[in-house]
Amino acid sequence: MKKGNRRLNYEDRKKIEKMVEQGARVVVIADTIGFHRATIYNELQRGGTPYRADVAQRTV
Repeated sequence: MKKGNRRLNYEDRKKIEKMVEQGARVVVIADTIGFHRATIYNELQRGGTPYRADVAQRTV
């Protein structure tokens, strides 16, 4: 998937949550979802510890 001008939506956040639970590395998550790794790091901070897609979605 091409990285570029699009925003994370709830489905993307659910994918991130599932991959984090499985122990995937940030680089792998970024490549799978199609975003830069810095975007994933920022999203992980936004979603709290442990990462929750619902929390991250509400803070946007």
